[in-house]
Amino acid sequence: MTHTYFVTGGTGFIGRFLIPRLLDRGGRVFMLVREQSLGKVEQLRALWGVGESQLVAVSGELGRPRLGVSRATLAALEGRIDHFVHLAAIYDLTADAQSQVEANVGGTRHALACAKAMEAGCFHHVSSIAAAGLYKGSFTEDMFEEATGLDNPYYRTKHDAEGLVRREKGIPWRIYRPGVVVGHSATGEMDKIDGPYYFFPAIRQVSNALPAWLRAIMVQGGTINIVPVDFVVDAMDYLMHARGQDGQTFFLTDPKGITTGDLVRVLLQAARGPKLSVVSGGGLEKLLGQVPVGRLPGVVPLGRALGTVMEKYGIPEESLKFVGYPTRFDSTKTRKLLARGGIECPPFESYADVIWEYWEEHLAPEARPRRGRSPSWVRRLEQALGRSDPRRLARAVKGKVVVVTGASSGIGRDCALKLAAAGAIVVLAARTPEKLDETIRDIQDLGGEGYACPCDIADMADCDRFVASVLEQHGRVDILINNAGRSIRRSVQHSFDRFHDYERTMQLNYFGALRLIMGFAPGMLERESGHIVNISSIGVLASPPRFSAYVASKAALDAFSWCAASEFADRNVRFTTINMPLVRTPMIAPTRLYDAFPTLSPEQAANLVMKALVDKPKRVATGLGVAGALAQAVAPQISEFVLNHAYHLFPDSPAARGASPGEADAEARSSVDLARRLFAQVFSGVHW
Repeated sequence: MTHTYFVTGGTGFIGRFLIPRLLDRGGRVFMLVREQSLGKVEQLRALWGVGESQLVAVSGELGRPRLGVSRATLAALEGRIDHFVHLAAIYDLTADAQSQVEANVGGTRHALACAKAMEAGCFHHVSSIAAAGLYKGSFTEDMFEEATGLDNPYYRTKHDAEGLVRREKGIPWRIYRPGVVVGHSATGEMDKIDGPYYFFPAIRQVSNALPAWLRAIMVQGGTINIVPVDFVVDAMDYLMHARGQDGQTFFLTDPKGITTGDLVRVLLQAARGPKLSVVSGGGLEKLLGQVPVGRLPGVVPLGRALGTVMEKYGIPEESLKFVGYPTRFDSTKTRKLLARGGIECPPFESYADVIWEYWEEHLAPEARPRRGRSPSWVRRLEQALGRSDPRRLARAVKGKVVVVTGASSGIGRDCALKLAAAGAIVVLAARTPEKLDETIRDIQDLGGEGYACPCDIADMADCDRFVASVLEQHGRVDILINNAGRSIRRSVQHSFDRFHDYERTMQLNYFGALRLIMGFAPGMLERESGHIVNISSIGVLASPPRFSAYVASKAALDAFSWCAASEFADRNVRFTTINMPLVRTPMIAPTRLYDAFPTLSPEQAANLVMKALVDKPKRVATGLGVAGALAQAVAPQISEFVLNHAYHLFPDSPAARGASPGEADAEARSSVDLARRLFAQVFSGVHW
């Protein structure tokens, strides 16, 4: 059986997908078009492969009585329209109130009058979940008057327009309430920036600025109901033609929806950004749920700061209501009907990649970076955490003499193995000969060349002996990797009688490394070739509490290197400082608190070093480390407040406090509470 349709808003986003479906049924479609847009109809006929007899343009306007359709046309169509489909409306949270009243309410009134004049078989009204307002709780398809929170003009006009249809007695009707409509789930096609798309530029900025390996956390937040346009069209096409459904309202929604936290997580994943862990329940979720998100822009000075960010990314103020959206949409009845036709809404996560790709290609305000090209230095850091290109690494180190300190375990050992595999002549320095011998055997198994040279880097005389021995045996050192280090985690207040803590960290981390530089640098300068890589710490940038001895010693080496680099620059001797985030090595093993913290593996850290040997950057640091340094420079009081909070959140270890062995054992067995886990996730990689 073929049908005849009259459609308003046929050139809109949903209409351009729905009309071809109606035409595929062999039907005839009369489409309301403004006079100045009649030329578009011919383009649509060519696109859809139909002629003038199947797709008929009707001149009219939404704001005129009976849509401005001429009396002659109304008479010609009287009794011939089986389905009057009213799609035309303003779907825009940012439109002014008067325009929305005229289009959404006035337009629906005129459409109803037009449909009655034609004696249409059924009036199909496309409403929105916005008709429920900001109702708290579950809103069913039979509910309407219960809607609350209709202050926004969009919510109010969608509600009032639906009310006009519900009160209509002169023509059968069906109402469709789609969720937030996004692009096609298979192609991603979309024609405007709306709904979640407002946040895409900010998501891309975060993804470009932070490495994919970085982990962060976010609470779940409110549930947003997002649906792809193809699901909406499939559902409407089926429900419009289902028998016995007049007078019914249908939720075209995702039965589960997606929380704000999961939406951000999925989009960051699609944008190849940092990994996001979404947490639910607990006091933090309850506390954030009480924050009046929609009123934040009115809070001074928070409103100014938030407004600046929102203006930068083009995010409308009203979109903040989605963050804590309180309504759940019960689509049980509709889902049972659609199941008969094999139609169901796909979860957003299943097509997010497609939506994101289309946005980047067609809707993003700027052309996206070319594939394979790092959009920022942090992208390069992300890539560095993968395996380095063995060919580039081999070109950088093959046949060169490379000294690695602290090479018996952790980062140093992994560096030594990678260097040997790439063809370097590796000289291993550490205090324990037995462990060095194990690493040498592993190097030999790889077919590499390695030499063990035990040395206590904290002993200046032993450093001098080591330098002389290496130069005597190999004649030169091309690359020096100062990796050996000592960390002490203890509050200053527990260190007043432990001045030796500062002496021994400075002795190893600064003076020992400096002694080796002083020993090997003359030959590098003479040959005008050399590279010195210092494994520093993110702590130098972030200045975490309890690490005053460790951070000060690393900062001293950083400062020396920056000064020396400017003197050596024209003689091709380079310095690279790697402000390494927290790495799971034997050095941090005594601090059981770190068992629950996100860390890099020694292999990942070694990959950073290998990348530094290839690219020879001045500094390698995470985005969080740079942000910490910037915060201390431009907002020192805020930075101090956050660090002080961390100081009280993460206590000194029992050993640092001088507690008894029994107390230490009990604390080692205790779990890290949620608040500390969350803090550690947010400030991933920082030593606390």
